[in-house]
Amino acid sequence: MGDSKKGRIGLYVVSVLAAGILVSLFLALGPPQLLAKSETPLFCTGCHVMESEYDAWSHTGAHRREMCVDCHLPNNNTILHYTWKTIDGMKDTLAFYSGKVPDRITISEHGKEVVQRNCIRCHEATVSHINQDRLCWDCHRRHSHRRSGAIMTL
Repeated sequence: MGDSKKGRIGLYVVSVLAAGILVSLFLALGPPQLLAKSETPLFCTGCHVMESEYDAWSHTGAHRREMCVDCHLPNNNTILHYTWKTIDGMKDTLAFYSGKVPDRITISEHGKEVVQRNCIRCHEATVSHINQDRLCWDCHRRHSHRRSGAIMTL
């Protein structure tokens, strides 16, 4: 009888652990398609302060076929991509729900480095002969979200 009771307790513990692991994985990875949906521009504009950035992106020629994450997250390493997606997503979520979203969103220094690397990665053949230390959007002003409408000359 003692062994039978220990076996049931052990089975119960294993079952609870397995259920806990499954629930944890579901919470970590989200419902099906949430990960894919979270990489779309419509997901990024779920926060009302991103509306002008979305409008600007949707009018930027060839780049409007790219997703936000194609430019704004590291794309040369899957682990780095999802690590920074998590970090940036948590920062954005905390700012939004704490009410501390700035009126004007500006890119961080890390964000500038990521976008610069992604510009070079996508346009590698074109930029192989120029100074890659200069920020691409210093010359290509229409590709920054705030300057997409009319052509800016300054």
